[in-house]
Amino acid sequence: MTIPREIIEDIISRNDIVDLISSYVNLKRAGSNFNGLCPFHSEKTPSFTVFPASQSFYCFGCGAGGDAITFIMKSENLEYIPALEFLAARAGIRLSFDNDAGKTASERKKVLDMNLAAAKYFRACLFDSNIGKSGMDYLVRERKLSEAVIKHFGLGFAPDGFRGLTEHMKSLGYKDDELVRAFLCGKSQKTGKAYDYFRNRIMFPIIDTSGNVIAFGGRVMDDSKPKYLNSSDTAAFKKSKNLFALNFARRHCSEQLILCEGYMDVIALHAAGFENAVATLGTALTAEQSRIMAKYTKKVIISYDSDGAGQKAADRATEMFSNIGLEAKILKIEGAKDPDEFIKKFGAEEFRRLLSKSRTGFEFKSETILSKYDISKPADKVKAAEEFCEYISDIWSEVERDVYISSVAQTLRISAEGLKNDVEKARRKKINIFRKKESSEAKMNAMGIKDRINSYTAINRRAVAAEETIIGLLLIYEEYRVGVIKGKYEISGEDFISEFNRRVFEKTIECQKNESFSMSLLGQFFTPDEMGRIQSMEVKRKMLTENGSNVLKECIEALKKEKSLAVASENNDSINEIQKLIESKRTVKDKSTNE
Repeated sequence: MTIPREIIEDIISRNDIVDLISSYVNLKRAGSNFNGLCPFHSEKTPSFTVFPASQSFYCFGCGAGGDAITFIMKSENLEYIPALEFLAARAGIRLSFDNDAGKTASERKKVLDMNLAAAKYFRACLFDSNIGKSGMDYLVRERKLSEAVIKHFGLGFAPDGFRGLTEHMKSLGYKDDELVRAFLCGKSQKTGKAYDYFRNRIMFPIIDTSGNVIAFGGRVMDDSKPKYLNSSDTAAFKKSKNLFALNFARRHCSEQLILCEGYMDVIALHAAGFENAVATLGTALTAEQSRIMAKYTKKVIISYDSDGAGQKAADRATEMFSNIGLEAKILKIEGAKDPDEFIKKFGAEEFRRLLSKSRTGFEFKSETILSKYDISKPADKVKAAEEFCEYISDIWSEVERDVYISSVAQTLRISAEGLKNDVEKARRKKINIFRKKESSEAKMNAMGIKDRINSYTAINRRAVAAEETIIGLLLIYEEYRVGVIKGKYEISGEDFISEFNRRVFEKTIECQKNESFSMSLLGQFFTPDEMGRIQSMEVKRKMLTENGSNVLKECIEALKKEKSLAVASENNDSINEIQKLIESKRTVKDKSTNE
């Protein structure tokens, strides 16, 4: 095996899964198990279950599942080896892997090493009085940042040239292809040579909560476009699953986080004493980012730019936070376009007062709707009421809906009962659409049409069902695994029709042969999403009462029959193709003879 079983088992045994997941999810006991809202998709009714007996978890809503290692891989956006290291550090275990395991982690580690070296290079350039003068002038004179703040965030400067960073990194032993994969360099289509991706820009290192430099953002110092360049996804970085300055903010945000649009807003807020500010990384807020914030805080104040685009983005973000049960308020910045400019003009204390006046999503939406219509006119009043109905109908809480209906009715001077009836009509319509969509998706899932893990489900459901039953039984019972190895149950990887299930079967038996089986060992060979599917096979079999050897034998027999039919079908297709080819040649020959 790549990683010794005893190391993995020691890490798992010292990281109780209930204790681990409780630090991310609010769990409640349900019999011998624990339930909670799934951290991997938005839901209002708990479908996420933790099984203490098997030290595993499974979400019946989105299909996420696995053990402690899989959970950390998904939660912290880590590969298998870094997830093991994370859990080992949590348990106070010192890790040492063999060469094969080192290779598995080498790509991510190399990217992190390159990023650190690049961050040091950018910082040295910024503090070089000749190379970095324009960058330092911009930060100190124009943006009013102190040297202490510049050093605190590790800011740097990328010189205006095509080979500065490239040559520096190559002098450290890195190759062009490695620099391109780390998104530090581009590659010329004409010459094939690497060139500096970031040029003549202020550099913002993006640092994760473990202190690793995982990516960069680069900002121009004038009005040229694009204003920002950001690293693309690499082996060490997923843009949609990280937040700028969370490494600092996580220690100051238990009550509330301030969500900004840009790096400079965050830095200005931290410099002014608001160390609970973070920003997305050049993209709109993602569901993953909103769930990350929910791990650290109770409330988010959305501090986006005061222009139309910023306020529209704030509206969308409020809805996203509402979907995961996180309280959200929107900051209205008046007299400035963003927090950075506001603090420069009015000071930190005024911004603190502004924070206390932040509005709820409903207050923000009300102001937006009322600014569009003259409600003294009947036609405009009707349009405003329709927009309010549309907004309120999306709210899950009945009490919250009643409060907003009462408020809107009073503002528009219309019947609360009539407004409530319209809201309920809108809700019923949306619920019907949702149910139709859900039903359609359920049918497609049952047929395997949307199966991203095992695409063969749509081709032969009976074969895949037999395969999953066999695997589920093997995962639960050691005697079945041993029986397969000893030949008591005559089945091999060749009997499987779907490639994914064949891999699961072969790795399960391989683990059993080598060192005795553990679900955690499979995580070395499968992605977190694939581990969720494997976990579902075990969970679904455990929910059934009949799991005897007769079930295993029947499924083996059924699978072999399906395999035989599939092979026969392929042979028939081949024969048919040969016959068609012969016929086509005869036709050509007859035609030439007649001519």
